[in-house]
Amino acid sequence: MPKPDAIKVALVDDQLLVRSGFRMLINSQDDMEVIVEAGNGREALAAPLMSQADVILMDVRMPEMDGIEATERLLDPDKKAADGPKIIVLTTFDMDEYALSAIQAGASGFLLKDAPPEELLESVRTVNRGDAVIAPSTTRRLLDHMAPMLKKNSSQHNAHLVAAVESLTPREREVFGLIAEGFSNPEIADKLFLSEATVKTHVGHILAKLEARDRVQAVVIAYQTGVVTP
Repeated sequence: MPKPDAIKVALVDDQLLVRSGFRMLINSQDDMEVIVEAGNGREALAAPLMSQADVILMDVRMPEMDGIEATERLLDPDKKAADGPKIIVLTTFDMDEYALSAIQAGASGFLLKDAPPEELLESVRTVNRGDAVIAPSTTRRLLDHMAPMLKKNSSQHNAHLVAAVESLTPREREVFGLIAEGFSNPEIADKLFLSEATVKTHVGHILAKLEARDRVQAVVIAYQTGVVTP
């Protein structure tokens, strides 16, 4: 049956069994459906329906074109609409550098490939909403694991990042710290005794000042500048 208001999901993975499992899981939900699949990055770029997806689940290691290059091309600001797809990168602990590269390429978050089904589904919903960190526990674990790499890779840009963080107002800095710890907007509102609308306004200002695409990018900056440490 058609699902007119469903979250449109795209699958990019070279393993057919993995795609089949994800497809069955996603299509079993009333609020989401798979609209297109691809076996590698090159196929993803060539698929017309890919740009119509709300969320793309992207494997990292694939033949012909990997998930990092595909993410960069799909999210090229000259080629996509402002409301284009959001990308979740599928990774494992032994591929931290790939995950970091994908986040820096513009992915909205990453998820362990062996994550529980309910975590994958909630991550799709979270990224589609655009107002909460994808799978906070997974993001925090992986970023903690990657902290030394983040510090090393950010050294040449650190002065710019530090200046951006220092431009935040005291309240924005407070909200920024809670974002970096993985709290959602409702949780931040509860902790700071603010309305959720006020928190959203602060988050928008923070992302603009940090020149961050989304909350996950902001979390990465928090690690790079020492606002959060493992």
